[in-house]
Amino acid sequence: MSAGSSLGTVSTRPLASAAGIVLAFAFVYFLSALLRAVTATLAPVFSAEMGLRPSDLGLLAGAYFLGFALLQLPLGRALDRFGPRGVQLALLSLAVCGCAGFAMAAGLASLIGARLLIGMGVAACLMAPLTCYRHIFDAATQLRLNSWMLMTGSLGMVASTLPVQMVLPLWGWRGLFWSLAGLLALAMAGIAAFAPRGGTAASNQPGGRYLEIVRHPLFVALAPLGFFSYGGLIAIQSLWAGPWLTQVAGQAADRAAQGLFAINLAMLLAFLAWGAVMPRLAARGVDARHVITWGLPSSLLMLALIVAMGPSASGWHWAAWCVLSTCVTLSQPCVAQAFPAAWAGRALSAFNLVIFGGVFCLQWGIGLAIDAFSALGWSRTASFRGAMAVFGSCCVLAHLWFLLRQRRMVIINGDPVRR
Repeated sequence: MSAGSSLGTVSTRPLASAAGIVLAFAFVYFLSALLRAVTATLAPVFSAEMGLRPSDLGLLAGAYFLGFALLQLPLGRALDRFGPRGVQLALLSLAVCGCAGFAMAAGLASLIGARLLIGMGVAACLMAPLTCYRHIFDAATQLRLNSWMLMTGSLGMVASTLPVQMVLPLWGWRGLFWSLAGLLALAMAGIAAFAPRGGTAASNQPGGRYLEIVRHPLFVALAPLGFFSYGGLIAIQSLWAGPWLTQVAGQAADRAAQGLFAINLAMLLAFLAWGAVMPRLAARGVDARHVITWGLPSSLLMLALIVAMGPSASGWHWAAWCVLSTCVTLSQPCVAQAFPAAWAGRALSAFNLVIFGGVFCLQWGIGLAIDAFSALGWSRTASFRGAMAVFGSCCVLAHLWFLLRQRRMVIINGDPVRR
């Protein structure tokens, strides 16, 4: 860690203090993931109540990720200059307003506007803790905490399925969003109490320019995977798995919610496992790039199987695809560790922009593809299968690009450079 950081290393902090930091950030990320994924559970409600088409659902769900993506570049500079605590608190106030606006929305336009505001408000919920961890924990602990933060996110997605389905008859979707606004306010109190104050090392050292970051050979190699594979994982987990189960597999809303519960529970367990395994693999010289290289093809084969099965593909098949795809999430800490700590916020946010730009484009794009195939006279099942086949082809090309760029890189002093 650079000497100029005011956050302090983990060695200077009591264990209770470090645990408080992690738990405060984890609770915020739990809520942001719940908000991200809840549209998959609410999709049948919005379709029935407001007559939304697949493209409308994709745009509504994707508005969250558009708001998220719009803030990533200024967010990176802010994190490096002002520190995670202040940035997180400022943005969460927008998320509280967005949840209140969503609860009061009268139509699709106001729902989209409120969801855009929610996405902007939770834009730092993963970047802020990862930036903080980059400064106060060692590399192996960062890998573990990255996986465990994602596990917390999966717990939020689990909460967005059956638990949400259970409270809907009692509160309605509007009451649900009022409750989420209150929980976000509570989370802000936790961040204020536990997160370290002050800026990071970038306050005292020259910062990195985004052009240098995006030209880095490792960033160039991983960017298409971040856009299509990582972005697609989130897009399907947080939206399209639900409509597949109801409109292709023909399941009722409550059974589809059970399928989504299985998907997110499987993801939670997968991230728990990655958190335990990655430090051990790293100690044996197996880094994130090796895991992605050899692990991702299995998810591509699983997606091809799902497309081939069509209506027979259940929540468990999508759960298997999601779990097999989780290896691509290791790309994020891999990018962060390729740059100095003073650049951590910008490096993470630049890559996050790629990921969530992909989520927005894929959530909306899959919906547009479904509508386009339907307009050609295809059945709803064939339209979904065609859209997923196009998505899978893009993932294959992204993986081939990664393999090609890997061959053109050599590692010098731990840093990937072009051959």
